[in-house]
Amino acid sequence: MQARRFGAAVAGLLLGAGLVTASVAPAHAAPIHSGAATPVAQGYGGAVVSDTAESTQAGLDVLRSGGTAADAAVAVAATLGVTDPYVAGIGGGSYLVYYDAHTHRVSTIDGRETAPGADGPSMFLDPVTRQPLPFPTAVTSGLSVGVPGTLATWQRALQRWGRFGLAEDLRPAEQLAERGFVVNTTLRELTRQNAARFAQFGSTATLFLPGGVPPAVGSTLRNPDLAKTYREIGEDGISALYGGAIGTDLVHAAQHLPLAPGATLVARPGPMALSDLRGYRAHDADPTQVTYRGLDVYGMAASSSGGITDGEALDILSTVNLAAMTPVQALHHYLEATRLAFADRNRYLGDPRYVDVPQRQLLSASFGRQRACRIDPAKAGVSPVAPGDPFTGSRSCPPPSRAPVPVPDRDHHTNHFVVADGAGNVVSCTNTIEELGGSGIVVPGRGFLLNNELTDFNFAPTQGSAPDPNLPAAGKRPRSSMSPTIVLRDGRPFLAVGSPGGATIITTVLQILVNRIDLGMSLPDA
Repeated sequence: MQARRFGAAVAGLLLGAGLVTASVAPAHAAPIHSGAATPVAQGYGGAVVSDTAESTQAGLDVLRSGGTAADAAVAVAATLGVTDPYVAGIGGGSYLVYYDAHTHRVSTIDGRETAPGADGPSMFLDPVTRQPLPFPTAVTSGLSVGVPGTLATWQRALQRWGRFGLAEDLRPAEQLAERGFVVNTTLRELTRQNAARFAQFGSTATLFLPGGVPPAVGSTLRNPDLAKTYREIGEDGISALYGGAIGTDLVHAAQHLPLAPGATLVARPGPMALSDLRGYRAHDADPTQVTYRGLDVYGMAASSSGGITDGEALDILSTVNLAAMTPVQALHHYLEATRLAFADRNRYLGDPRYVDVPQRQLLSASFGRQRACRIDPAKAGVSPVAPGDPFTGSRSCPPPSRAPVPVPDRDHHTNHFVVADGAGNVVSCTNTIEELGGSGIVVPGRGFLLNNELTDFNFAPTQGSAPDPNLPAAGKRPRSSMSPTIVLRDGRPFLAVGSPGGATIITTVLQILVNRIDLGMSLPDA
C-alpha cells in the first residue's frame, strides 16, 4: 500500500508492548524555543513529546526521579510557560486526557477558562453602535480575559494520578525562569510581530521588550517574577491564584489595564472579580469514545468540540475503505467528512452546562451513516454545508437543510504535549492562552500573560433562526477546538496525539489518525 499524506502533523506517541515511539513534527509555525528536534525516538520506560528541549527535559527529569505521567505533565506544562510564554502558561486553560494503566480507563479534565459572572451575551458589542467589536480590539482588552483553568487542571491531575506535590513538579520551571534561557530567532521574530501591542502595557514591555526592543538572538531571557509566582504557588497551593495574592494581582490587571506611559490603546477593562477565581473548578469529565477500524478513540467532550467533531468524522469515514481508494478519492472523503462534522459542531456544540449537547446522537454509527450519504464521490459539496439532524434517527438520506452563516474559527496558538511513564500511564494535553501573546497583558510582578479566550465565543448569533450554542454568558466556557486524543488497541495505549492550530487542530488530529490507521504511515509522515 502506497503511503499518502493529507497534511502536516505535529506530535504523538506510538505505544505498544512497552516500546514507546515519540514523534514531533512542525505544524503551522515553529516552536518559540527549541533545540534540534529529533523527529523519532524509541525507547522503554517513558517518553515526553513537547515543543521545546527545556520542557521535554523537565518532564524526563521528573520521570527519572520516580514521578508519574501526571507529575511529568505538570513539569512540562509549567516549563512551557517559561519557554513558550506567548502560547501557554497559568494565565490560560487546558484540556487533559489520561490513560490509567492500573484501571485501563481513560479520563479527562476540562480546565477551560470561564466567563466572569458579570459577563453576558452583549459583552463584545459596542455599547454605542450595538455592533460586534472588531476582533483585534476585543483581543487586546480586559474583556477577553477568562478565568484561567490551567493551574486547577494541574492540581486536579496530581490529586488523581500524581506521586509528588505541586511544589516539586514546579521546581524545574521555577529554576529555569530564574536563570533564563537563550533567545532564538523564532522568539525574537514573534516578539517583533507583537512589539507594538506589547508596548501598550508597561509590565509586558518590561518583560519582553528589554530596552524597548525585542530581545536579541543569543541573549538570555530571564523571568524572575514568574519564578517567584511558581515558588509562591508551590508554598501556598493553587489558592494563591484562586483567591489569594496572585489572584488579587490578576484581577487588578484585568480591571485596571497596566497601560504604559504614552499608550494609545483605548482601555477596555474586564469585569473579572476575585469571586470568579474562588469559584473556578476544573471538571472531571467522561471522554468521548468511538470505535474506528477496531480501535477505541478517546477525546475531549464539550466544552471542547474536538472529541465530538473528530469522532463524528471517523464515524462518517467508517462507511468507506480509505485504504482501497486512490489518493485523490481518499483525500476527497476526508475533506467532505470534516466539512459535515464541522457543520454539526457549529450548530450543536457549546458548554454542556448551558447547552443541551446531543453527544450520544452525534457520535452514533447511524448518524455517521446518515451524514456519509451526503458525500458525492464525484464532486465536493457546496459551502457552507448545512448541519444534520441527529434527533430523527432516519435510515434514509435526508435532503440538505438551509446552511447557516459560517462561524469564524479562532484560538490559533495552542500548545500540545504527550507524556508516557514506565508504568504505562499516558497523558495527552493541550493548553493555550488563545492568540499569540493572549490579551497582551502581563500581570505586573507575576511574569505571565493573561489569556484572551473569551473571544472564542461568537460575538453575535451565527445560526440564523436556530439557537447559537456558543454565545457568551456568565460562567460559561467558550467552545474550543483543542483535541487531545488517546487511541487504545485491545484496551492498551496504541497512539496518543494532539496539535496546535486553532480550529485546524481538529482536522490535523483526524489527519494523523487516518494516515496512521488507514494508510499505515509512520508518525512523522502522518
